Amino acid sequence: MPSTFAPLKNDTFLRALLRQPTDYTPLWLMRQAGRYLPEYNATRKRAGSFLGLAKNPDYATEVTLQPLDRYALDAAILFSDILTVPDAMGLGLYFAEGEGPKFERPLRDEAAVAALREPEPGSLQYVFDAVTQIRTALNGRVPLIGFSGSPWTLACYMVEGGGSDDFRTVKTMLYSRPDLMHRILSVNAASVAKYLNAQIEAGAQAVMIFDTWGGALADGVYQKFSLHYMNEVIRGLKREHDGMRIPCIVFTKGGGLWLEEIADSGADAVGLDWTVNLGKARARTADRVALQGNLDPNVLFSGPEQIRQEVAAVLAAYGKHGMGSGHVFNLGHGISQYTPPDAVTVLVDAVHEVSRRYHATGG
Repeated sequence: MPSTFAPLKNDTFLRALLRQPTDYTPLWLMRQAGRYLPEYNATRKRAGSFLGLAKNPDYATEVTLQPLDRYALDAAILFSDILTVPDAMGLGLYFAEGEGPKFERPLRDEAAVAALREPEPGSLQYVFDAVTQIRTALNGRVPLIGFSGSPWTLACYMVEGGGSDDFRTVKTMLYSRPDLMHRILSVNAASVAKYLNAQIEAGAQAVMIFDTWGGALADGVYQKFSLHYMNEVIRGLKREHDGMRIPCIVFTKGGGLWLEEIADSGADAVGLDWTVNLGKARARTADRVALQGNLDPNVLFSGPEQIRQEVAAVLAAYGKHGMGSGHVFNLGHGISQYTPPDAVTVLVDAVHEVSRRYHATGG
């Protein structure tokens, strides 16, 4: 059946991911719908809780659109959480006040790991309903990004039972019972591929895999326990839907060491944190993938002139765009909840203005 969604008016972001010519460098921000925006906080208060917000398609649509109403961003990203998948596996996700996400039933023994199953059909329907509703509400303004946590990053929360400073519990399992860890990661990879494909079918026009904790792994271990399973996910993804190519972005925070291997994953674009020089990353990958990033989010606490200078430095590091090159401007990680909203206006305007001089088709 042909799509009932409005035609896309601004496809700059998708073209950059596919390394096609653009007039300027497109921009979106990780965690762009979030607590730095007063309108987000007002909606969250009405929803009663973070999960109340994320599990209600009306609220999820409202907060997804808020940053786009404020800023000239080039993409929207589904408002959700990376832990929806393990929650749907029955681990009992909850948010403790001031402590972040936690699970009531973490995977701590052989019996729990053996009992782990992919989410039941329908258990994540609220996410897919939100994707369709957001895509409809966007009315073709900009593309919509769907996303998931990586199999390894999800496993960290599933075994630790929440966030961790040292990943002691999950790494103990990894080293002492690698068979159990591989079982968790295998179930997660199959679940994530199906989850992202369902988002694509619901209307997502690009997808991103967040490997937030991949950089916590040792060299050699990362390849076996994180990258291998992201590669499995990518192999299982729908790369076309509704006659359109669906680009995939992979982001391992702290993954600069493995950039060439990540670029070989089959993803269209690799996200970079702020520790990596974009020009060197471009040379290392020989323009065979697009690059996304990578301004330090804390730059946004400086003044307008400093923000413009740092934006110019990131764009200069990537350099001139030629045939087959692609850059999506982003932060090196999520925007801080303490960021002044006006600083984002400076950032967006600077990226759009300064980047044109690096594009052959730009003015």
